Amino acid sequence: MKITKPEMIIFDYGQTLADESPFDGIAGTEAILKYAIKNKYNLTAEQVQAEADKINSELGRFDPDKRHLFQIEVPNDMFRNYLYESLGIKLSVSGEEADTIFWDAASAAKPVEKINELIAYLKKEGIRTGVISNISHCKEAVVNRINKIIPENEFEFVITSSEYMFRKPNKRIFELALEKAELKVQQVWYCGDNFKCDIVGANNAGIFPIYYNNSDDKVNADFEYLSISDWQEMIEILEKL
Repeated sequence: MKITKPEMIIFDYGQTLADESPFDGIAGTEAILKYAIKNKYNLTAEQVQAEADKINSELGRFDPDKRHLFQIEVPNDMFRNYLYESLGIKLSVSGEEADTIFWDAASAAKPVEKINELIAYLKKEGIRTGVISNISHCKEAVVNRINKIIPENEFEFVITSSEYMFRKPNKRIFELALEKAELKVQQVWYCGDNFKCDIVGANNAGIFPIYYNNSDDKVNADFEYLSISDWQEMIEILEKL
């Protein structure tokens, strides 16, 4: 495999930049309901989350075998507006505040091991960086969380499917990143931990994919990609180019 040093590396967010704890929707809903100024039916967090799970099941959003086929995002604002208003609940906080409150309670985050070292290295080497994330949280909540766990980042953009509609592996969201960066596909690498969304998606857009594969899965593909299990490996690879 012959690879050339990139001018920019774009990263996925979840489990690539951030190590997020297992999602607990009930804990998130409990946190949100503290800001309910109206709860017409006195619903508990368990009851509200059960309805959320039912809607998500109807939409087919989180089926692990089919999630990559769901290429249009349902932003949390839209989902939450329907869910809470249909249940007679009114909140006292803004959409951005609600996203942050729910997310912080449902799934805490910390930086993936050695990602801060990699980001510092890329900054030193003058390699530009950005983010593309399949995520229903609002962009502001995502940016704030990234800045907390990777405070020295200089990401030029954070593209979220919640703001730009398309979800990976749809190549349109990758093409948007290229337009923002004003770079050609040959000048960019994309890193992610989900093979179907990140690696196949980047390849479909003509971008060289880096599979952050800390579980050491062996995935056969009819295109070239680089598999790494540790961000230190990325530094070592870049130093050789």
